[in-house]
Amino acid sequence: MREAHFPGRPPIDAYGNGGFRFAEMSHRGSILCLPSGVHGWDVTEDMPLNMEQFRRVLDEAGDIEFLLVGTGSSIRPLPVDLKAALRAANVSSDPMSTGAAVRTYNVMLAESRAVAVALIAV
Repeated sequence: MREAHFPGRPPIDAYGNGGFRFAEMSHRGSILCLPSGVHGWDVTEDMPLNMEQFRRVLDEAGDIEFLLVGTGSSIRPLPVDLKAALRAANVSSDPMSTGAAVRTYNVMLAESRAVAVALIAV
């Protein structure tokens, strides 16, 4: 199966039922919205977060000022090593529920901010 990728920066129109709607399309599962586009992200709410899951984010860190992380239905902290790596790359990170991350991302995107978001499907 091909890796899911949409080469643009659309706002997120809806979330829930295990996926997201954006750009008149839907995606089942979690996503990363980065400067390079929207990518499928193989992370679920019951998985512990780790540095490797954020490799693509770190690879694009030069074009990102803010990383919002939608951690599912509840907020959970980011791993210490990930926060340190993001900080070293001058990226501010903020974990929050997925719904809050979607809303905040859409506002920051509309303001043309250098924002990225990692969204765990709920």
